[in-house]
Order: sequence, then C-alpha cells, then structure tokens
Amino acid sequence: MNNELVRSEHREGIAILTLNRPDKLNAINKAMIEQLGHALDAAEANDSVRAIVVNGAGRAFSAGFDLDMESEAVRQSLENDFRIIMRFWDSPKVTLAATHGYCLGSAMELALACDITIASDECRFGAPEVRFGSGIVAMLLPWLAGPKHAKYFLLSGDDRVTAQHALDVGLINRVVPAGRALDETLDLAQRIAANDALAVKLTKQAINRSLDIAGMRQALLQALELNISIETSETAESREFNAILKREGAKAAIAWRSARASRGTTGHSS
Repeated sequence: MNNELVRSEHREGIAILTLNRPDKLNAINKAMIEQLGHALDAAEANDSVRAIVVNGAGRAFSAGFDLDMESEAVRQSLENDFRIIMRFWDSPKVTLAATHGYCLGSAMELALACDITIASDECRFGAPEVRFGSGIVAMLLPWLAGPKHAKYFLLSGDDRVTAQHALDVGLINRVVPAGRALDETLDLAQRIAANDALAVKLTKQAINRSLDIAGMRQALLQALELNISIETSETAESREFNAILKREGAKAAIAWRSARASRGTTGHSS
C-alpha cells in the first residue's frame, strides 16, 4: 500500500514495526505518527506479542520528525511528538530499536525511549535541532547519558556522532556490523520473549518507576514546555535564518548563521 507509512508484522511473539517512508529517509510526519500509534495499540493488545521491534526501511532508521506547523498548533504538534516517543518508554511490552544509516533528532529520542537499542556500525546519531532554532521534544539524554554528554549532543548540534560514541556514553546497547542491526535485534527480542512475561513486564516497570521517582517525568514535561517556547518565539536572527532557509535551503541558512556568529553579531527578541 502506498499509504502504509508504518508496516507491521508479527513473527514468533514479536511485533515488527517498520518506518516506511524511505524516499524521505523515514522522516516522521503526522500521518506516520498516527499509523505508528495504531500499530502500537494492536501490538500491546495482542497477548501473543511479547516484544516490539521498531526499525526503518531503506537507507536510514529515520532522519527525524517533520513538524507540520501549518496544519495544527505548535503545542499540539509537539505534544503529539512527545506522546509517540514516550509510548515506547511506557509500553507494557519490551520495546527494541534497530537503527542504521541515520538516527537523528526526535527519531533518536524515539530510539532512546526504547528499552534496548542496537545500531549498525555505520549508523550516525545526532540532535541538530539548535542549528535550526528548534528544541528537544523528549529530553531523555541527560537521564541516559548524564548532563555533560547531553550538553555536547544538544548544544553542538553534531549530527555525525558514531554508533561507537553512542555506545560509549550509554545511549545504545550494542554495535553490530552493517546490515545486521535488525537480525541481531530480532534475536535478542526472541530471547526476551522466551522469558517469563510477568517478570519481564514488572521488571521494566520497576526500572522506569525508579527514574520517575527521581523526577524524570516531571523534568521531561518541563523541558517540553521550554521547547514550545523555543518554537513559538521569534528573534531578528530567527526571522532572517528562516527567510534564508525558505529561499536558499538549509546549507545556506546554516552558513549565514555561522558567518554571523564569527562576526560576533547577536540577535534581539522582537
């Protein structure tokens, strides 16, 4: 089906969800979020499913989320993004991500929200939002990698972080050879599915609740509010950046901002 943006299949107790917009590097738009939500609903309601694996078709896991600000309010759009990311964290089933190619922006947050993430060695991670004047939807990085690593990722906007670096700072669980991420993830999912279902479910809950007791959920919601402020505020710099972005593209807009910064020019709120 041409409109099947999320493919879903069941295999030996595992629901396999495939992001299926390869011509756009699986950039996740509003329609894909809706289909992904339905696929999760079905997998979670199916007693035969013990683990959920998410992966991407084509050359990448996902290059990030599309923000369709023209068709809905900014707050609603960002809240929808936040909810679909946290569905993987909150799911009563074990969730696993198999990443390859690119895993960027909010798509990286989705992969981090999964209980286990396995990446192919050529996969590149990153959170380039600040380069475009955007913020972070689900501020999971400080909780998973610590504040120093989170600040490097989120303040530099580096979008070429290697899988090995992501492994070293605790963002993923394993690096495997190119072309092996999905197979290795499915093998692990099958081992998890063979364990006692109730014990697995409650152990996941115990781990997640320990982070909630430490304040993670409230911190994520506060960070979401700050992101909404970022997306709804306008400065002289952001106006000019967005004009260049629309007229000449991302490369030109980023080059303009870099040149501006090197001259020591600052923007002022309107």
